[in-house]
Amino acid sequence: MTVSQFAKKLSEELGKEIKYQVVVEALADKKPGLKHNNGIDDELMAYAKEIIIKGKKVSDKEAVKSTSKKEVKKEEAKPAPKKEVKKEVKKEEAKPAPKKEVKKEEVKPAPKKEVKKEEVKPAPKKEVKKEEAKPAPKKEVKKEEAKPAPKKNDKKQQDNKPKNNQSQNNGGNQKQADAGKRVTKFFNQPNNKKKNQNNQNNKNNKNQNQAQPEQPKKQEPVEPVIKTLQLPESLTVSELASKIKVPVAQLIKKMFMAGKMYNVNSELDFDTAADIALEYNYISEPEEKVDVIEEILREDAEDESLMTPRPPVVCVMGHVDHGKTSLLDAIRNSDVTAGEAGGITQHIGASVVKINGEKITFLDTPGHEAFTAMRMRGAQSTDIAILVVAADDGVMPQTVEAINHAKAAGIEIIVAINKIDKESANIDRVKQELMEHELVPEDWGGSTIFCPVSARTREGIDNLLEMVILTAEILELKANKKRKARGIVIEAQLDKGRGSVATVLVQKGTLRVGDCVAIGSVHGKVRAMFDDKHRKVKEAGPSTPVEILGLNGVPNSGEIFMQTANEKEARQISEAFITRGKEKLIADTRSRMSLDDLFNKMQEGNLKELNLIIKADVQGSVEAVKASLLKLSNDEVVVKCIHSGVGAINESDVILASASNAIIIGFNIRPDNQAKDVADREKVDIRLYRVIYNAIEDIEAAMKGMLDPIFEEKVIGHAEVRQTYKASGVGTIAGSYVLDGTIQRNSKVRISREGEQIFEGALASLKRFKDDVKEVKTGYECGLVFEGFNDLKEFDIIEAYIMQEVPRK
Repeated sequence: MTVSQFAKKLSEELGKEIKYQVVVEALADKKPGLKHNNGIDDELMAYAKEIIIKGKKVSDKEAVKSTSKKEVKKEEAKPAPKKEVKKEVKKEEAKPAPKKEVKKEEVKPAPKKEVKKEEVKPAPKKEVKKEEAKPAPKKEVKKEEAKPAPKKNDKKQQDNKPKNNQSQNNGGNQKQADAGKRVTKFFNQPNNKKKNQNNQNNKNNKNQNQAQPEQPKKQEPVEPVIKTLQLPESLTVSELASKIKVPVAQLIKKMFMAGKMYNVNSELDFDTAADIALEYNYISEPEEKVDVIEEILREDAEDESLMTPRPPVVCVMGHVDHGKTSLLDAIRNSDVTAGEAGGITQHIGASVVKINGEKITFLDTPGHEAFTAMRMRGAQSTDIAILVVAADDGVMPQTVEAINHAKAAGIEIIVAINKIDKESANIDRVKQELMEHELVPEDWGGSTIFCPVSARTREGIDNLLEMVILTAEILELKANKKRKARGIVIEAQLDKGRGSVATVLVQKGTLRVGDCVAIGSVHGKVRAMFDDKHRKVKEAGPSTPVEILGLNGVPNSGEIFMQTANEKEARQISEAFITRGKEKLIADTRSRMSLDDLFNKMQEGNLKELNLIIKADVQGSVEAVKASLLKLSNDEVVVKCIHSGVGAINESDVILASASNAIIIGFNIRPDNQAKDVADREKVDIRLYRVIYNAIEDIEAAMKGMLDPIFEEKVIGHAEVRQTYKASGVGTIAGSYVLDGTIQRNSKVRISREGEQIFEGALASLKRFKDDVKEVKTGYECGLVFEGFNDLKEFDIIEAYIMQEVPRK
């Protein structure tokens, strides 16, 4: 049991709050240096409990005694200033009984009987002053008798009575009085000493009596007020000073005097800060962590009266090559598959389809394992999932994963059995396999809708869409259009011409051009919006996917976007996300640099690291490539991603790779010219891929030391398209001018337009005038024809390259 837990338990037993500092103090002699989170055994707990219970009783008795002692001491300590007392004492020694002193002492007689009264009611100052001004008659003496006087002073007062009578008898003989004084002084020297002592005591008592009216304010000792303070796990000295309301300089000085060297920005842990705060009468407690981000993202309940029907958002999921994108093509009559690398969907696409006047928003999520995170986001942002299963292939690993994602998100599943036009199709086998995953067809007594379809022949497509609309009606999907817009980021990328572009799905409210938005650590003002058909729009309602421009950075896919009242609020939200990101980064760095890890690395000795820098065209691809490559780590080689980002490979990426001995992985992008030059100079390895499987295979092979012979790309020349010609049976001929190097017939080419690559493939024909030639050198014109590409325009740049085998090192 920890010290804090024992303190709580003891508090419950005793019925009174016991702070952990009390337990620490009780165990100081047995186990010094305890902290709130240290464990203690039963023996120490029993000892601490006994000390605390006994200490409580003793402290109560001692408190009574100490208060009474303090009262007595304070009464003795409250005479008039010391200087006056010393002067009066000196006067007494010089003159045993001057007349002035006699007048003052006329006020002071106090019989025993009247002492009790004075304890109840002290005499005010005013009366004392009046009585000093005139001789004390009997009535005045009675009033003055109310003043407290110790018993020791009674003898002195009796000795003083004859003296007082002499002073009151104005007709007496002064010479006789002086002679009497000399005689008494000669024969009663010891008595004179006692008298002097009594006079001093009397003066002290008089000073006490004069100061008595102020006694009630100072009688009770002022106890320090103990306050409770909540402290975080760590804070700076300046933050602690502001919390305990002490000047920073004073706090630093006090710590310096205690032998601790701190400055304003020094970090203090909880225990150190708690000990310092305790010196200023603050008992510290660990601060309850409030997630600022959760507070920002938390929503209030919607007003049902403002809710209106909205279109369903449908997510198409399934295993790789089971025909998800082809099915969407058949639905929206568009050909997307041809534009995908290797026929695989690389990032989320969103489109809106109208069926019998009803709108349906479709999201196409990638199917292969590398894009698990992207598919998870797709499932979380949709209402209905169409699970595509090939009739000839059946249930595959990604099919099961897609089912689990859909179930976890709590969305309806409609099964589309695709490729029924194939001879090997077996619908019943697919149904049987899906029953094992709790998807029972309606015709077999279940509740899951199964639709046999063929994306190629469009068979069963209409029935599938009717089932989607019917399911949406049953779900009664509604949203409030009149509130502030809120939704999710489907995809984001950095466009050279347009800057940061984010594809968002509006889930609630209406987003308009000019609205301020916050998306995680990114914020901005919507400058323009484009719908799924790339048309400009001014507003977007619920269940509408749009591209927005105007953000100050590239947000992460899956981030929630929120419309804010103004740009200031948007900036504050983004700063909160940035702060949390920094805290997480610091925590990760600390964990990486821990002594345990350092010791393990030293023990392993032969541990090797493969550092990677990953750049891609869109954020979703960055995350997918990163996750796939990091999984390749084994006992001998650890794969580390030291940097990742969106956009072309630039000079800073190459410099970072050179400094950290890293390999750069480019996905659907190319390095700029400066980056190429620096990479050649610094001998940095840049690998470019269009399909993620190739990247995984290469890295895996490199780690296993089983790489095939290395082929290196060598650029041999550049040409510019000056004019295009169309020829029947041949296609488009590019009349080009060779800018540098040579263009060879067996070379491969890349065509770029305005800095973006539009084609990569082989050269079909190379002619100079009407003659076929093997190569064309710098400064000559030529005619070029490319395999499977005719979309050529003037000023397109053609880059010719060959692949050379490089010997393994």
